Amino acid sequence: MGIFEIALILSAFLCSLVAGFLFAYAIVVMPGIKNLNDSEFIRAFQVTDRIIQNNHPIFMLVWVGSAIAIIVLALSGIGKLQGVDLILLALATLAYVIGVQVSTIAIHLPLNNKLQTLDVNTMSETDIKVARNDFESRWNSSNLIRTAIASCVSVLLIILLFRQ
Repeated sequence: MGIFEIALILSAFLCSLVAGFLFAYAIVVMPGIKNLNDSEFIRAFQVTDRIIQNNHPIFMLVWVGSAIAIIVLALSGIGKLQGVDLILLALATLAYVIGVQVSTIAIHLPLNNKLQTLDVNTMSETDIKVARNDFESRWNSSNLIRTAIASCVSVLLIILLFRQ
């Protein structure tokens, strides 16, 4: 088994874990905390996000590892694949890097970081409501998109895995 095969297995596994993580936020975490009042919502999100922001080692291994694995896969696949397989790999890589990783850096991290700076104990109810409104719908809609992209990438990588 060479670098390509190892990178393909790792990419399929790690990208699927990321897709599952995003999916869990989309269908469990965010709908669950949606029912909280504005202060409780912000606090609940801050607490869960802080675990990630503190560079939880397993989360970081999966998140960063998925990006590294798919890039190594793409580079090692250039000389190995051709035709439909190469197109699938290129699409999966671009979709994952741009649709999941870059969107996280460009959209989610700034939103998360802004929410982390809030102290709901010192804010007025109006300010708390505005902060939640500025955060929640944009975060959720963007997360649905990156969840769909991550899921599609996982499917493409699994298809590639079976085609080898």
